[in-house]
Amino acid sequence: MENKRVLLGMSGGVDSSVSALLLKNQGYEVIGTTMELFAGSSCCNTNTYLDAKNICNQIGIPHFIYNFKNEFKKYVIDDFINCYSNCKTPNPCIECNKYMKFGLMYEKAKELGCNYIATGHYAKIEYSEKFNRWILKKSNAGKKDQSYVLWNIPKELLSHILFPLANFEDKEQIREIARENNLKVANKPDSEDICFVPDGNYKKFLENNSNIKPKEGNIVNSFGKVLGKHTGLYNYTIGQRKGLRNIKSCTTFCIRI
Repeated sequence: MENKRVLLGMSGGVDSSVSALLLKNQGYEVIGTTMELFAGSSCCNTNTYLDAKNICNQIGIPHFIYNFKNEFKKYVIDDFINCYSNCKTPNPCIECNKYMKFGLMYEKAKELGCNYIATGHYAKIEYSEKFNRWILKKSNAGKKDQSYVLWNIPKELLSHILFPLANFEDKEQIREIARENNLKVANKPDSEDICFVPDGNYKKFLENNSNIKPKEGNIVNSFGKVLGKHTGLYNYTIGQRKGLRNIKSCTTFCIRI
């Protein structure tokens, strides 16, 4: 008999809440989990834990909270800081998915005897006869699709991952299911900011959580001519001109400390 026990990552939002409901209705033995990742973030606060636990109680499934703050700092926060230190543009969601949601959460799933893990992502997993393996594909959700932040999930895990929202076309369908089942999070707003930078001010976050500090320097072209000033290398990433002051020339330039 197939092991239909699944560990579902729950953020306290409508997507993961409806995912729990759908999986249970499909005959899965669902266990909800919320990860403690970063104190004060939009995904790790009292409301998050309470909403997730209340939904689990309402639909009749267990709920566990795991503390992964140290691991989150190692794999996500430190990478975020390192990227900006080297003028690269980070995508913390990609790192979080790889190491946290589809890394450490899968390890917990195995400890709990689960054959699957699941999230409320808008993405799809199908078996490909052409490639003779499970593959990640775009969901039916159009602009809401999130497969692009899941590209580095280990391929060997794909057969153990469920995306209950794969075939829905828009978020309103999910909210309607939540309303029909009296889930209190039906109208909860989406969280679109970086979870550990809820105010969107990543520069302030970098200054408060690393050795990165504002330090002005010259912006020069390929001939060494000074074109203007910058406010610190971490404020700019490769290919970016937004925020550059008094730059009159469009020739190739570099930023000096």
